[in-house]
Amino acid sequence: MDSRRLNAAEPAPSGDGLRRDAQTIGLVGLVHGTSHFFHLLLPPLFPWFIREFGLNYAELGLVVSVFFVISGVGQALSGVLVDRVGARPVLFAALGCFVVASLAAASAHGYSGLLLASALAGLGNAPFHPVDFTILNRRIAPSRLGHAYSVHGLCGNLGWAVSPLVSAGLLALTGSLRATYIGIAALGLLVLAVALLCRDWLDDRASEPVGATPAKVAERGASAANGRGAGATVAAAQSLSVWALLRMPSVWLCFSFLFCSTSALSAVQSFAAPALHLLHGVDLKVAAMVVPGYMVCGALGMVAGGFLLARLDQRLEPLIAGALAGSAALLLLAASGWVSGTTALVIASLAGLGTGLAGPSRDMLIRRATPPGATGRVYGLVYSGLDLGFALASPLFGRLLDAGQPAAVFQGSALALFAAVLSAAWVGRAGAARRSAGALA
Repeated sequence: MDSRRLNAAEPAPSGDGLRRDAQTIGLVGLVHGTSHFFHLLLPPLFPWFIREFGLNYAELGLVVSVFFVISGVGQALSGVLVDRVGARPVLFAALGCFVVASLAAASAHGYSGLLLASALAGLGNAPFHPVDFTILNRRIAPSRLGHAYSVHGLCGNLGWAVSPLVSAGLLALTGSLRATYIGIAALGLLVLAVALLCRDWLDDRASEPVGATPAKVAERGASAANGRGAGATVAAAQSLSVWALLRMPSVWLCFSFLFCSTSALSAVQSFAAPALHLLHGVDLKVAAMVVPGYMVCGALGMVAGGFLLARLDQRLEPLIAGALAGSAALLLLAASGWVSGTTALVIASLAGLGTGLAGPSRDMLIRRATPPGATGRVYGLVYSGLDLGFALASPLFGRLLDAGQPAAVFQGSALALFAAVLSAAWVGRAGAARRSAGALA
């Protein structure tokens, strides 16, 4: 069913429905931004850990890998838990893990302490995509889902952008790594308190959104075309085991798309600043601005991507391909010797626009591949590709830096984005074939 025609037939949304959706979108955005903030619990202070503990970039890359290995495995498992017990209690436990991880970092006296803090933060990060998308898909009116995905991604990028600024600011203010991480723990505790106070806005067991007719419920699950009715399809999907989902090609295609795009992001987040310093001689404090710059540009791209998704709902793959290919080209230019160091920093930051533009369309592409009633499991499995990308890319790019190959950080990121373009095309082709088969049936 054409979602644009379906949305055009909707009655004007009521004020209560709009307010309800805005509350949920805002709070989910806050907790998603918090999860991304804690992705960078340790990396912004890597130069200080090198000085304090005598570590190298490869060892610190392993610290990042521990976070994402635990997060990836936990994400696949937490999807099952979310489908069984609901998203809200899992969310509260995850935020609590971030507070404990910050306190572990505050008490770290060496490499083992950093590994423990990274593991605890990874455990906290694991449930967020199954939790967030379960809440959004069950509570938000279909006509506003594109904007909900946009705000969700925007807040995530803002979390990444703010994290190094907060870490550096607290360190400059206190002069102590221990005090810095105690302050970060207090921020995590504050978000947990807000989520608890506004817990009704996160109730994924509540009724369907205002104005959500049975036809819209079926459209949400992308299964109405086969004519069997939403209820039977939901029941069948709920009976799917994780092993059955693992045999679905669309799940693995979405997984590969996220793996490739995240490998590029991992390189930029963890090592773009030292790469600019080594490649172009940019002062390390100035080069550190490439990460918040990339994230802010990504956030702006997310906003624009939400509006583009509303207009280009049936042409997701070309939008994703153009946006990611543009970002890859900018990263290659930053790695070349054709531009100055400051220009390379600006160009690398602008590459975030393309990845941001592709974000809402990426989430919609995955939603279309998700059977109704299996949101937590599918998003858990698919988004574990994000964690695997971070886990594998960080030590690889760290070794490239240690080997004196800073240009490879940007070149490898560009190659990963081009691979993501191919994965997105395969996802779209598989989805179109499935919808055609459903229509024929």
